[in-house]
Amino acid sequence: MKQLILVFIGGGFGSVLRFIIGKYLNSHATGIPYGTFAANILGSLLIGIILGLAVKNNTLTQNQILFLATGFCGGFTTFSTFAYENHIFLKSGDFMSFAIYTIASFVVGFLAVFLGMYLVKS
Repeated sequence: MKQLILVFIGGGFGSVLRFIIGKYLNSHATGIPYGTFAANILGSLLIGIILGLAVKNNTLTQNQILFLATGFCGGFTTFSTFAYENHIFLKSGDFMSFAIYTIASFVVGFLAVFLGMYLVKS
């Protein structure tokens, strides 16, 4: 039960922070979801750092990993919002934004995870 509560609380913090970032960074003028992109990239970097530290130093407990990686990063990053925003691009016929946003999110997101793990490797 304690593990469920840790994931729940971490996810709540992550979700609130994602909401705030989206509120201030998503562009209503262009419709480009900069906030979601930023949250996904920052969350990818953070999960790389968290899991990299967990492997490197064995300093994080399983409960800390659940709170930070599963809870916070899980709530902070968002595939469902990403999918919905891409649906909007496709529905409006904005295939260029769809392609750029999708490719950039995957490529930069993966690179951010690798960077996070690399940063704590040394």
